[in-house]
Amino acid sequence: MMFQVDVLNKENKPVGKIELPADIFGAEVKKEVLHEVVRNYLANQRQGTAATKTKGLVRGGGRKPYKQKGTGRARAGSIRSPLWRGGGTIFGPMPRDYSYRLPKKVKWSALGAALSGKFSDGEIMIVEDLSIEKPKTKELASLFKGLGLKNALVVLPEENETIKLAARNIPNIGIAVVGKLNVYDILVHEKILLTQKAVERMKEVYLA
Repeated sequence: MMFQVDVLNKENKPVGKIELPADIFGAEVKKEVLHEVVRNYLANQRQGTAATKTKGLVRGGGRKPYKQKGTGRARAGSIRSPLWRGGGTIFGPMPRDYSYRLPKKVKWSALGAALSGKFSDGEIMIVEDLSIEKPKTKELASLFKGLGLKNALVVLPEENETIKLAARNIPNIGIAVVGKLNVYDILVHEKILLTQKAVERMKEVYLA
């Protein structure tokens, strides 16, 4: 099964039709799967570098602060005890790896659900071409304005350094490549802009 949608030119006018496969853009939208994959993505982005010092890591405190008996004070072996000001921390955060893996089947299911949700909401646009000669932000911003895009993820068939450089200073515009799409980027942007070649590439990559 295929969905027929309009292909637009840079002036936002229809110039033809293209077929989108239902296996990619007509999948069942399972919110629980989307939630699980987004949580996984965000966890994998965490640096996990938060750290505190235990009493063994705090500088100083090598000698006993005062004698064991006769002072009337509680026994103390080090001024770096967690009970003392400037001492170590008990059970504080330590560097750790928050990342974990999900089955490929779950990731593919979520990717299809995210794209299908965008398509059913009318938030996917197809353009015949998106090439520019030089990495000029002004030129690309003008093109997006003509297409009525203020917040969008642009999906390209392959890496394009010219477009990537031109788009990096445009607010709320993301650049992605077929084969490296992730659910979080799809959901966080209002619209998805695909080129014709990107659609063909998606058929090769995701339906192979």
